[in-house]
Amino acid sequence: MEHKNVSSRSTSQKALRLNLDDKKYGTIVEIGAGQEVARQFFLAGAAAGTIAKTMSAYDMKFSDAIYGVQEDGRYVSKARVKAMMEQEFDLVLQRVSEGRSKSSRYFAYAATVAAKSFNRQNECHAWCGVRIQMYPGAEPSNIKVHVRMRDDNAEAQQQALGVLGVNLIYAAYYYFENPKMFIDSLSDSIKRGRIEIDSIEFLGPYFEDIDNRAINMHLIRSWKTRAIMFRPDGSICVPAEMLYKKNVLTIRGSFRPVTNLNLDMIEQGKVAFFEHEAVTEDNTVVIAEISLNDVKGNDNHVPEEDLVQRVQSLNSLGYNVMISDYTRYFSLRAYFRQYTKMEIGIVVGMINLKQIFDENSYQGVEGGILEGFGKLFPDNTRMFIYPELNTEGEIRDYNDFKAQEHLRFLYRHLLENDFLTGLDTSDTELFNIYSRDVLKQLKSGRGEWESLVPKLVAEQIIEFGFFGFKQRRR
Repeated sequence: MEHKNVSSRSTSQKALRLNLDDKKYGTIVEIGAGQEVARQFFLAGAAAGTIAKTMSAYDMKFSDAIYGVQEDGRYVSKARVKAMMEQEFDLVLQRVSEGRSKSSRYFAYAATVAAKSFNRQNECHAWCGVRIQMYPGAEPSNIKVHVRMRDDNAEAQQQALGVLGVNLIYAAYYYFENPKMFIDSLSDSIKRGRIEIDSIEFLGPYFEDIDNRAINMHLIRSWKTRAIMFRPDGSICVPAEMLYKKNVLTIRGSFRPVTNLNLDMIEQGKVAFFEHEAVTEDNTVVIAEISLNDVKGNDNHVPEEDLVQRVQSLNSLGYNVMISDYTRYFSLRAYFRQYTKMEIGIVVGMINLKQIFDENSYQGVEGGILEGFGKLFPDNTRMFIYPELNTEGEIRDYNDFKAQEHLRFLYRHLLENDFLTGLDTSDTELFNIYSRDVLKQLKSGRGEWESLVPKLVAEQIIEFGFFGFKQRRR
């Protein structure tokens, strides 16, 4: 998928257009990476028409005195940027609204940033947001984004954030009726790979019809990030916050819908994972992962609404959910490894084990299957393999797997070094459950399928009409 900018306007053109519109007026406050957004407006010219105030409260005591101390005590956080936006927006209205045109539409842009430090290796990220009136006199709406900076020096990171800030304010005024175009435009004039946007939130009277779960999925398809995460309550979560200093247990599936077999795989995986030293329920996150891609790496073009139904079903069972565009398991492992150095467990079925040992799965990988395995099992990473029934109705587990003759010693190496662990099943009848069969039954209304999925999932399918469920008319 090739990303194209939706706007032909440069950063300076966007800033100038805003500056020349005397109906748009507000403040820009930035902490942690200079005043790069304000600088873009001043460079464009005529900034007095748009900017009431710019400010950077770098000292923590000054910042706390102005914006208060948030519950989490962090300065680069969603709570802090929200406090900044609300405080500054209220001040704009208090101080200038009486003397300006009644057709004015006010805004407050805020950013709190941890840019690259001079003498340490720190996470480089930012929370940026704009609180804005969509039309004169309207109740304000909030748009917040979380950004990770990929440049290797603070100056470049600051420059990228300056451009992003202009894009965010501009999109809030001109693309607010088209959230996907809004997201597409955020990287205008920023070379791909310099920033990653892994969370966006639209809140307010003009965004009541937006499902933030669905619109966040467009971040992946718009090449802003490779993955997004949801907590069990359905809220969008920044990956670094979910995974920091945590063991990770993940299972990939379509979960359309999640079945009792899926549930048993996850729970059996947890039992085996928790047997490892220093792995407990308290320091572990369990994540059900859904890839947007097929086994060849092509986008399946699954509608966001369908994905939201899967997320909601998994969330109802208490699981975190991750949507990604990763195809190979070693890429998934590498993604987790960005955020945690602790144990990583991957639950797979026998069919997945066959795919992992299929050399055709490594086309385009220079070192082939050896490079793939080297990236999959380098440190504290294990696979947990759920058994299957063979054609004779007998249970077949990972010990029965037959690798190709020239790969048999590679498989033995994984076994003998405990990279692979077998799982049990709680009920052999579960092997007779297939998601595709459940889907077919849904179209006929209520029936036998209800016993094949978790009770909470069945209730959601019936109540909300998920996955094509048709309620029979009486």
